[in-house]
Amino acid sequence: MRPETPACAGGCAPTGRREFLGRVTTALGAIMLGFSATAREAAALPFALGEALAVEGDEVSYPLPAADGATIDRKNEIILVRWKGHVYAFNLSCPHQNTALKWLASDGRFQCPKHKSKYQPDGTFMSGRATRNMDRFAVKKSGKNVVVNVARLFESDKQKAPWESARAAV
Repeated sequence: MRPETPACAGGCAPTGRREFLGRVTTALGAIMLGFSATAREAAALPFALGEALAVEGDEVSYPLPAADGATIDRKNEIILVRWKGHVYAFNLSCPHQNTALKWLASDGRFQCPKHKSKYQPDGTFMSGRATRNMDRFAVKKSGKNVVVNVARLFESDKQKAPWESARAAV
């Protein structure tokens, strides 16, 4: 049987295990709200190695990703990402010194292993030695496929508007 507690103005100490655990859970939830929702969502992105369906001239085709995630095609040096309702295609190399980028699932971001530049899943620069966002290829949806035009690579600092529009809604 639980002992009676006096009426408190929102500050009584927990009197039982369940009440204590409830308060701890509430406090942890409040702490987690301080973390970026974007970082939490990105950390859940699945990652895979993949290959193109077809390569015709400057166009490389991939199946339209069914869910948010990142796929690296090493052969064509393309990172394909579906995130928050859009598909993006990035150059595999870091814009700083052309080192192959890596996906850090635990942190929900891309990172250059050479100088530790960090990028969000949409290619936005976060920190490090790089001076711009990840380079994006022009991309379009074609039926159940995504077509990447490797002849049209946009650098965010030189081609801001084309870089920002280099994505396809899904």
